[in-house]
Amino acid sequence: MSRYVLGIDQSTQGTKALLFDETGKLICRSDLPHRQMIDARGWVEHDLNEIYKNTVQVVKDLVEKAGIDKSELAVVGISNQRETAACWNKETGEPVYNAIVWQCARGAAICEEIEKQGYAEMVRERTGLRLSPYFSAAKLAWIFRNVDGVKALAGEGKIACGTIDSWLVYKLTKGKRFQTDYSNASRTQLFNIRTLAWDEELLRIFDIDRSCMAQVTDSDGDYGETDFDGYLDKPIPIRGVLGDSHGALFGQGCLKKGMIKTTYGTGSSIMMNIGETPVFSDIGVVTSLAWSMGGKVNYVLEGNINYTGAVITWLKDDLGLISSAGETEKLAKSANPTDTTYLVPAFSGLGAPYWDSRAKAVISGMTRTTRKAEIVRAALDCIAYQITDNIRAMSEASGIKIEELRVDGGPTKNGYLMQFQSDLLDIPVKIPDSEELSGIGAAYAAGLASGLYTQEVFGTLKRTVYQPQMQEEERGQKYQGWKEAVKCCSH
Repeated sequence: MSRYVLGIDQSTQGTKALLFDETGKLICRSDLPHRQMIDARGWVEHDLNEIYKNTVQVVKDLVEKAGIDKSELAVVGISNQRETAACWNKETGEPVYNAIVWQCARGAAICEEIEKQGYAEMVRERTGLRLSPYFSAAKLAWIFRNVDGVKALAGEGKIACGTIDSWLVYKLTKGKRFQTDYSNASRTQLFNIRTLAWDEELLRIFDIDRSCMAQVTDSDGDYGETDFDGYLDKPIPIRGVLGDSHGALFGQGCLKKGMIKTTYGTGSSIMMNIGETPVFSDIGVVTSLAWSMGGKVNYVLEGNINYTGAVITWLKDDLGLISSAGETEKLAKSANPTDTTYLVPAFSGLGAPYWDSRAKAVISGMTRTTRKAEIVRAALDCIAYQITDNIRAMSEASGIKIEELRVDGGPTKNGYLMQFQSDLLDIPVKIPDSEELSGIGAAYAAGLASGLYTQEVFGTLKRTVYQPQMQEEERGQKYQGWKEAVKCCSH
């Protein structure tokens, strides 16, 4: 009888179930989207019950699609969209409000209030994060202030607050377990990454009751058992929980200090393992926890940028320069190599390492011979430049020389972009043969924790490698031109 590891990746757009064999190879996947509830104010919400229902359904769909016996499922790991805030009644198990999605900035006024009170630096020193409505704390504070009865119920110990992982664990275990892992806790802006505990003072500042917070557990710890709402005849253990970017770092095998990965999506997350001692930086990258495995914590430096794949969408949907993302590689390769066009995609300000919310997008350096191909190439180049900015900042902050970059996400299919990324960084860029790195990371953590896998599982992924080919002088000139273009954005 075979034994399979199940990975659940609950992301912003939908929920995926992934099936892995005893060697760690991904053999089947099933997906379900959920509604994106966006109102006229730009507030973004998800229906928590819909997410849970879809989670159970994708597992059923996966078993049917793979044609396996459901009794062969041995263990499950969960990766999840980070910072999205959930709040529910512990007694009824029902949400008191929709999930407030990480993209939603409705907590901005609360953050401004806290900044005026002089707490911004304390928040950063304790959590490693800049005070921002992006994180869960301000979203939860908004629920406490604006949803009738929540504050009173919290005072009676009846409210549970958390990220999507803790909601799923609670529901999957029929309310027996209220837990979160260290990676998710570190992105709430309520967790002290120095003391590795919920911070009483930060909870007071955001006015959230301590009794509402989940038990923080190792990322490869014991999260109870689930039968997926009675679907399985015998429950299986939940033994891996990781935020999606942390799951991708783990799935990429970035287990040692100095190893780094970039996930190219709509935006991008650049994450570097900095080992068991935190590094706090003033040069634009934040500090978080990678995970806690076997009782040992690893820290990361992280940079998030807003526009990577979204730049290609802009070229297609708004400018009409291309009809599909697949056209960009050929166009970029046909562009005039002497053209000096730069695009800085500060459509909603600049993210890490600049953190300039007032910056405006610019196209600079054009000449009379600049055509569509040169503009398309500049759009691809700006993705690599932004990632290079973050990786250079991380290397400087940590004092670590970076030897290679492991990458994942849709834009990694673009050969021009990957070669340019390698050239700019002057290091190899390695692309795995699977896109599902977040779910892979959670599944590997669960498989390792349950004894199904050994460390050899990290050799399962096959990688395409791009080696740098650009001369140092050309690299320096191009990067200097980028830095000059970024200066044009600032106001």
